[in-house]
Amino acid sequence: MKIPGFAASALLVVLVFYLLIVGEALLLPLVIAIALWYLINTLAAQFARITIGNFTFPSWLSLTASLLSFLILVWALINFLGGRVDEVLEVFPVYQANLTTRLESLPFVDLAAYQEQGFLQVVTSGIDLPAFAASVAASFAGVLANGGLILIYILFLFLEQGNFDQKITALFSRSGQEDDARKIIERVRNDIQKYISIKMFTSSLTGLLSYGFLLAVGVDFAGVWGLLIFLLNFIPTVGSIIATIFPAMIALAQSDGYSLFLLVLIGIGVLQIAIGNILEPRLMGSSFNLSPIVILLNLGLWGYIWGIPGMFLCVPFLIILTIILSHFPQTRSIAIILSSDGLLRSHIDETQSLFSFDPSVASLPSTETEESTD
Repeated sequence: MKIPGFAASALLVVLVFYLLIVGEALLLPLVIAIALWYLINTLAAQFARITIGNFTFPSWLSLTASLLSFLILVWALINFLGGRVDEVLEVFPVYQANLTTRLESLPFVDLAAYQEQGFLQVVTSGIDLPAFAASVAASFAGVLANGGLILIYILFLFLEQGNFDQKITALFSRSGQEDDARKIIERVRNDIQKYISIKMFTSSLTGLLSYGFLLAVGVDFAGVWGLLIFLLNFIPTVGSIIATIFPAMIALAQSDGYSLFLLVLIGIGVLQIAIGNILEPRLMGSSFNLSPIVILLNLGLWGYIWGIPGMFLCVPFLIILTIILSHFPQTRSIAIILSSDGLLRSHIDETQSLFSFDPSVASLPSTETEESTD
């Protein structure tokens, strides 16, 4: 690549990230709305595949059932958290004080020698439970504060989705790239659908099993921690670590000895390893082939740009970017760098997946699945 072209590309990347940061108030609600709109359409497609005798759900009924399901889920989530968040925030300072006392009483560390250097303050600030809870609550409160704008975006997306097919034809038919554009859209849709479906299954399984385990061993607010574990598992790598350590710290804060802490740490850790490192890779297969270090860097990047919501969205963004880059010869080398083993998929094979998506239900751009000659 020539130096002027490389400089222009670098400048464009910097400009895009600058706009993402300064335009967060406008762009983040739009991205969340697109994600929710996609999930609603995906669930509608699953409703359309249900057959009761000779009856099948028509498109309008599938979409209505999907919307009602999401509304019920959101209502149940808000109702569940509304009755417990205040109790959790009220008891967190007590937990924090207990953890500080535990740290001061460790027999194998002479903390008195480090008091002048602020060692205790540094360590306890790293396990500041109220600050962590306030940060998480502020992130979700920010999303809820933009709820009206998100709903408006979703409404207009549903109004516009019937015209997406025509727009793609109008954009690419004259240049002869319509088939390529539809293949990219089809592959992005299938990959994101598969990722979300598998992640939803594994995160739900982890959250439910963790809830049952925490409830059995007597950890306070087991339902809240089970829900938190479910959500954190959508954040790659770091989320699973936090989802293991955080309940263990709560167990340490509420008990007198260390047995409950070790039990929770080992129990949740085993669940995370069994589901996240064994079951989930077997379900995912080699579909995405993303480099772990690239995923970690991508997590840090989107966490810096959009905070906690960006961490949830970082993997879908990386999947979309890799698919687009791998389709063009000029950018395929970048896609190879982003991949785990340097091998890029050469064809669309998602129609064989249990999580395949029927685009005709949601009136999204649809094409017959064809082999791609990447």
